[in-house]
Amino acid sequence: MRVLRIAGEGIGSLAANKLRTFFMMAGTIVGIAALTVIMAIGKGTEKRVLQRVEQFGPQAMMVVAGGGKAVGPPDSSVTTLTLDDARAIREEVPDLQYVTPQAWESAATLKHGANQIQAMIWGVEPQWHEAWKWYAAEGDGITDEDNATLARVCLIGTSVKRDLFGQTDPIGQSLYVNKVSLTVKGVLERRGTSGMGGGDFDNRIIVPLTTAMRRMLNVDHIGGIRVVTKNAALMAEQAEQITQVLRERHRIRPPLEDDFRISTPTAIAKVVRGTSGTLSILLVALASLSLLVGGVVLMNILLISVAERTKEIGLRRAVGATRRDIFAQFLTESLSVTFLGMLLGSVLGGGVSLAVGRLTPLATVVSWEPFALALVFALLVGVFFGVQPARRAARLQPVEALR
Repeated sequence: MRVLRIAGEGIGSLAANKLRTFFMMAGTIVGIAALTVIMAIGKGTEKRVLQRVEQFGPQAMMVVAGGGKAVGPPDSSVTTLTLDDARAIREEVPDLQYVTPQAWESAATLKHGANQIQAMIWGVEPQWHEAWKWYAAEGDGITDEDNATLARVCLIGTSVKRDLFGQTDPIGQSLYVNKVSLTVKGVLERRGTSGMGGGDFDNRIIVPLTTAMRRMLNVDHIGGIRVVTKNAALMAEQAEQITQVLRERHRIRPPLEDDFRISTPTAIAKVVRGTSGTLSILLVALASLSLLVGGVVLMNILLISVAERTKEIGLRRAVGATRRDIFAQFLTESLSVTFLGMLLGSVLGGGVSLAVGRLTPLATVVSWEPFALALVFALLVGVFFGVQPARRAARLQPVEALR
């Protein structure tokens, strides 16, 4: 009961000075809110990394024309990969399930009637559907016969279906791609946006690879090769084997750089986590600085409070309060301020996190971890910065305090 009474007196003193109490907790509110948002963004980034790996395929690799960056969008202007490269990989690297070449154009003009949009074209072989686990939701997929006859057919993504055809059934209808007429034979399953909040996967069409290369793009090179391994444990070894095959075919010797790059789920996750981790470290440092500043402000205002309440402390000591009681009262005030600041900061941070997730491309996940961490921070700040004012108040002599 004695402890509760002392705590009640400390909280009552805070309630009597609302503006001063708010200034004491302002730094804690901002620091905890920032920490909550940072952790929510970190969790959201982690979730999207896993989504991207899942979309990419845990047993898949992508060989893309052009060296340099480890991950990123394909560059259709690079001409360093050919169908013979894909054939060599298929023949020389063991334990591969699918090796399917692809040609693309990132921004082609699609037209149907009065509607016109920009979308990506992919020229593919029939195995593309299995290699990407991406099938026709309506109609039929690309076949060997389509490739053999350079058929003027295509499958469209759901975004293309919506923007060009609206509510009309597109199967069997024609559209123009860069002024080449194609018949829609199917609609691809919906995939949504990319794992890191990038482009629309469904804003694309796929056509037979031969049709793309000879009728539409007029090229003798490909943009990339989708490789799916039979055993994910062999992926690193197979990636090295593919590298050696292509270096030999392209006559690349040190110090020349590779004119291709190989993306794997591990590489994608590593790059994304590395970028996210660097940003998180910076933001955590800023949040910690905010908490430190808030703690310093808290300590100074409490020291001023001790000076203002000298007579009150002297009177309490004179009627029987011990140094321990005075120390407990002021430490309780410090902890109450940081605890209340933690609650308000967590609520504010949670609200901001939800708003960020809805209004920006960033993904956020609000979980219990930031609240637990906020509680620990609040206790540490309250104790560390509250001890000195509490000790000063407890050391005041009753007679001197009452003068």
